[in-house]
Amino acid sequence: MGTTSHATALASALRAYFRYRSTCGDSVYGLLGVIASPAHWNLATLPHALKLDEVKRLLDSFTSSLPFPKRGLAIVHCLLDMGLRCCEVAQLQLSDIDWYAGTVTLRHTKSRRQDILPLPAVTGEALADYVCHERPKTTNPAVFVRCLAPHDKPIGVYAIQRVIRDAYRRIGLKHGCTHALRHTLACRLIDHGSSLKEVADVLRHRSLNTTLIYAKLDNRRLVAVALPWPGSTT
Repeated sequence: MGTTSHATALASALRAYFRYRSTCGDSVYGLLGVIASPAHWNLATLPHALKLDEVKRLLDSFTSSLPFPKRGLAIVHCLLDMGLRCCEVAQLQLSDIDWYAGTVTLRHTKSRRQDILPLPAVTGEALADYVCHERPKTTNPAVFVRCLAPHDKPIGVYAIQRVIRDAYRRIGLKHGCTHALRHTLACRLIDHGSSLKEVADVLRHRSLNTTLIYAKLDNRRLVAVALPWPGSTT
């Protein structure tokens, strides 16, 4: 199923092609006017989040039959519990984790600033289990390092995305959106009564407008402001 962005790119490519054909002498310039760009409104879609049973099945899918289950589980917890981006997980250093204070320092964020986040207990346990029992011996300071050659190097963003996509596939989810784990955290915060400002702080959005999409998922508050349908008795 095509997305709006894919349709926009296709329309742009067609217009570029017809302009090229026009410069070649073909009578196709009139076709440019009939290629309309698809409508695209901000905040038109709903964020794709995992349901509670899907989260449980996702976490349970990292069994001992996998090559590196502890690493995969730790990666998922970083995305799901703290809302980290894949690039932030890949760049995480051992020195960024303060085990005694229970915090994680992000030094290479999307907004190019340093953020200090609380380390949830379940995430810390997953990280400690991986570091102590599965992380290869290496001098590289990255938390998540390669288990296969070339050694002594951190894993990349693609490897993290592949871990998530493979986990989705194991539990029967057809999409491969790693960002869905951040959406899941935001939806969980909304369900527990957090404000949009609090969600924005957790996800480290630079603008509150980015967080407004989650307002459509706050059914409790939406019911309170909904107007009665014209002609209805309630």
